[in-house]
Amino acid sequence: MSISKAVQALRRGELVILPTETVYGLAADAANARAVAALYEAKGRPRFNPLIAHVSDREIGRRVAAFDERAEALTEAFWPGPLTLVAPVRDAAAVCELARAGLDTVAVRAPDHALAQAVLAAFGGPIVAPSANRSGRPSPTTYQDACDETGAFASARLDGGPCRVGLESTVVSLLPGEPARLLRPGAVTREAIAAVVGPLSPAEDDARRSPGRLTRHYAPEARLRLNAAAPEAGEAYIAFGRDPQGLGVLNLSPAADLSEAAANLFSCLRAADALRPRAIAVAPIPEIGLGEAINDRLSRAAGKIG
Repeated sequence: MSISKAVQALRRGELVILPTETVYGLAADAANARAVAALYEAKGRPRFNPLIAHVSDREIGRRVAAFDERAEALTEAFWPGPLTLVAPVRDAAAVCELARAGLDTVAVRAPDHALAQAVLAAFGGPIVAPSANRSGRPSPTTYQDACDETGAFASARLDGGPCRVGLESTVVSLLPGEPARLLRPGAVTREAIAAVVGPLSPAEDDARRSPGRLTRHYAPEARLRLNAAAPEAGEAYIAFGRDPQGLGVLNLSPAADLSEAAANLFSCLRAADALRPRAIAVAPIPEIGLGEAINDRLSRAAGKIG
């Protein structure tokens, strides 16, 4: 499928499978409320859950959202890349109220993927592109998984290969008169953000401004058991690091590399689920750096965060 055909589909108000560096997205014109409604329907997504507006660069980001000095510093450091900023909406017509879940803020990021950038540049405006899975399911990090999940709803599909990052973007709230808050951990770590804008405050009530914060999210069909040293009877075990006894049917990273584990997380959950186990057991993941984001996704997949 060509970029021009994908852009034409977006302009007609249709949905498009779009690769990014984080996960595959199901994309729609951010300004088109009918297209956004069709996207929510395709995903089975609750409409109180806001969407991220993807833009090609900082200039368009500034048109959509009111950037303060902190936003300028963070976009300078991390855009394009897996960092989403939540800020007051500046152009409400560019990202419709339905996409913003009725909020006076907008979530915006510039993806670091050649195909996504080409589509955004040709389209000329913001595109919402939540993960191309049915709501609550593990996010797709391969073209085939995206097509299997929501391909039937898309009139155009772009194959960008496996996603490099494999976890949804970090989300940071930057509201006037308030401290910066980490709403969702991701590949841009808490420590990296703090190095630019100072320590981050807890999410508190701002969490509703971010996608991916439902109690049960990213979930396979099988029940998840976390921080498991070994599998129990009938469980599929996902290991992390050295596994000399061969307990794991899958391993997030034999080298205990957190970046590799993040990239493999959702594909491992899908592969383990395909075995139809009684449950899926997952080895402990260190709560440092990118491990915070991995554990966040695992806890939500297990329904352990409210």
